[in-house]
Amino acid sequence: MQPILFTGFEPFDGESVNASWEAVRALPDEIADHPLRRLLLPVEFGRSGDLAVEAMRQLRPACVIAVGEAAGRAEVTLERVALNVECARIPDNAGAEPQEQPVIAGGPDAYQTCLPLQACAEAARAAGVPTAISNTAGLYVCNQLMYRILHEVARAAAAIPAGFVHVPLTPAQAVAKLAMPSMESVTAARALKAIAAQACSTCEPFAEC
Repeated sequence: MQPILFTGFEPFDGESVNASWEAVRALPDEIADHPLRRLLLPVEFGRSGDLAVEAMRQLRPACVIAVGEAAGRAEVTLERVALNVECARIPDNAGAEPQEQPVIAGGPDAYQTCLPLQACAEAARAAGVPTAISNTAGLYVCNQLMYRILHEVARAAAAIPAGFVHVPLTPAQAVAKLAMPSMESVTAARALKAIAAQACSTCEPFAEC
């Protein structure tokens, strides 16, 4: 069976952990009979997308789900759209701070997710995890990564489910941020597992690149 590729991010903005990677780490090694592959990405414009695309071309996965953390959100959120814009509110971990630059010059203005949003959200809720659909992944590194992944799917003409999911901060992170909403990593992972299983129920093999 082809693998499911999950990506998560390293810590950034002074944090010691990133909720996305903690949730990805808590996932089982197999979902819906597909082996799981985890990829830790730097919080860097450009390089994070390069590494994700490289992994997609090597693995030809059955499904790709990128995960990021979203401070202030109380639910797991499936992202609908990635925009061809980079606009950094803070420098990334390499010091880059792009403003109003395209993710890919000449690329489409936007891509819609390849995940079946409603079905995935319902599956995560059925697993007991508050889950919603979001119409914006922001304009920071998360949006850039989502755009790069969906651009690669389109380039390869691959009919596979691929998209981006945000998870809330971990409880330890939230305590230091004036009691922002939080979620245990194992709970967020339960939602991610349900989302991947639902997505894989309709997946097709990734095309040769």
